[in-house]
Amino acid sequence: MDHPTTTNQPMATNHPTATSHPTTANHPITAPEAPAPAHATAPPPTPGVPDDERLRRWRMVLGADSTEGTGCTPTGQDAAMDGALTALYGGDSGGRRPGGRGSGGRAAGLGASAPAVARWLGDIRTYFPASVVQVMQRDAIDRLGLSALLLEPEMLEAVEPDVHLVGTLLSLGKAMPETTKETARAVVRKVVADLEKRLESRTRATLSGALDRSARTSRPRHHDIDWDRTVRANLKHYLTVPGRDGGEPTGTIVPERLIGHGRAARSAKKEVVLCVDQSGSMAASVVYASVFGAVLASLRTLSTRLVVFDTAVVDLTDQLADPVDVLFGTQLGGGTDINRALAYCQSRITRPADTVVVLISDLYEGGIRDEMLKRVAAMKAAGVEFVTLLALSDEGAPAYDRDHAAALGALGAPAFACTPDLFPDVMAAAIEKRPLPVPDPEPRP
Repeated sequence: MDHPTTTNQPMATNHPTATSHPTTANHPITAPEAPAPAHATAPPPTPGVPDDERLRRWRMVLGADSTEGTGCTPTGQDAAMDGALTALYGGDSGGRRPGGRGSGGRAAGLGASAPAVARWLGDIRTYFPASVVQVMQRDAIDRLGLSALLLEPEMLEAVEPDVHLVGTLLSLGKAMPETTKETARAVVRKVVADLEKRLESRTRATLSGALDRSARTSRPRHHDIDWDRTVRANLKHYLTVPGRDGGEPTGTIVPERLIGHGRAARSAKKEVVLCVDQSGSMAASVVYASVFGAVLASLRTLSTRLVVFDTAVVDLTDQLADPVDVLFGTQLGGGTDINRALAYCQSRITRPADTVVVLISDLYEGGIRDEMLKRVAAMKAAGVEFVTLLALSDEGAPAYDRDHAAALGALGAPAFACTPDLFPDVMAAAIEKRPLPVPDPEPRP
């Protein structure tokens, strides 16, 4: 299609493969291109690596079925790591993969036992770095159906918080008992605080600069003239003036163009509407949008509105002071009616030429497609800057409706996935009505 859908970061796989399981820095594992079956001869030599260490690495990659072929049986910490991996990726746990770990044979499994899962969570936090723990937790929830166990406070205290865990907790919101809600809020608040620390300063700096530039005027009042910029802009109009009474000539600049700032307006300079799809596939985007919404709302020169939708539309603007309240006000899952959500946003726009609407959705529309496109066209014709983000996350290229993306692109609203780090630049460009910094497209398979 004509419009890019990738982020600036390479796509990451969601699950460790059978040939590349997570390890600590002290226990690196080299993955083969094609795993050998258990009865095969020992793997070929690895340059610079002793034979014993090479066999240990291959045994950890391939799992229990490779013990005979490698002649290596894990002991000590290796045995504990192997047990944690086998419990998740062993054949009986749903992680069956041909030729490597999970191809059958011994598999500890996690079952449905809360104590067993709690111990396993403790083990993986002991033996693997936090980034790998988050991947394994996500796999355990997806592959072994452990979501229900997150409803127990003791279990939540044992997990490593991250954006994906927040999305899972939000999807369980209605089923969550009162005894668990406070623990869940603590987990969500920690993740939100980490995101705000990472994203807030750059977002504020980038957008403040864009807002200042958008307020410049070429007809400032005398007290509002920016003399430094005015002098630099008029250096080409430098004139030499003869000195008085035969004295030395002097130079002067004739300012043909004045540059300054308009008087501070009582109302916000720009209005931003974040319209966020809260269907289940958009969980990470909802988390990031809530954090950015709170940051944007803290800028006095911006008027920010946050609207979330599935088949219903909910305006969460009055909760923007606390992104945790925003997140618990969402309800992940359900259908999607983009047309209805845009109709609501359109009805709240009072200054089209000073408004930026950001639609964050995978564009799988359950409402009226033609009406949706007509609304976008009408907003753009009125002067609204319209931005379509297929995802707001670090997850790489999302699944999305290509026909709808192409139709929006034809209206001048290119649809693309955006990382949190790129989002401030996208918003700054939209505020200044510059071309959007669209990432390079990924070749379509």
